[in-house]
Amino acid sequence: MKKYGLLLFSVLLVGCSSTPEDPYADPRDPFEDFNRGMWEFNRDVDEVVIQPAANVYDDVPKPIRTSLYNAVENLEEPSSFVNNILQWKLGDAGISLGRFLINSTVGLVGLFDVATPIGLEKKEESFGQTLAVWGVPEGPYVMLPLMGPTVIVDRGGDYADRQYFPYPSLTWPVDILRYTVKGLEMRIRLRDQEQVLENSLDPYSFVKDVYYQRWQDQVYDGNPPLPEDDFEDFDDFDDDFEDFDDESR
Repeated sequence: MKKYGLLLFSVLLVGCSSTPEDPYADPRDPFEDFNRGMWEFNRDVDEVVIQPAANVYDDVPKPIRTSLYNAVENLEEPSSFVNNILQWKLGDAGISLGRFLINSTVGLVGLFDVATPIGLEKKEESFGQTLAVWGVPEGPYVMLPLMGPTVIVDRGGDYADRQYFPYPSLTWPVDILRYTVKGLEMRIRLRDQEQVLENSLDPYSFVKDVYYQRWQDQVYDGNPPLPEDDFEDFDDFDDDFEDFDDESR
């Protein structure tokens, strides 16, 4: 049944894709018509459901919220451990493993982040990032219902990450609680960006650009390569400078 659902979803995406002849179409976003519709849907759901829920959750005492978020984040350390190994970041893998062991024991199942104050900073890596590092194409940009912006390889890697301990042993109520806590906490943290979003000429494009910047930072550990256009601009500047230098002699 899932196979047919994915097939139908793919057909819908193809039907909603941007016209290839459109000179202004973003090549990263071939399904822009569909994505913009989903963007509006997500904003409506946020206004009616998510934002009010986040406002209520914000009234929970900060120490309790922080502890719940720490526990949720701690569950991701084993997958970060595996993905750091797959990316040959053995030192970071050791840190992820150490964080999980320390926070799961001394930190009381992750409720308290004991590892960070002693110098074990989080080294988060996902399988989607691992695939990107291996050279797997990121795929088209997609706006998912409720989950927001992504590229195929980013969300596609989530399935692999959910196979690592302790995810398979979690019951569905705990899994729902995990998504709820993380989602509400992230929604609260996004409040500071709302005014910037509303002031942008095209909020949809603004969010897309922010997502790609964040994704590139994650894949390249904060040192993404310069776009080819930047190199071309530099070459043009270099040629102009050489011409000017020749004329000045």
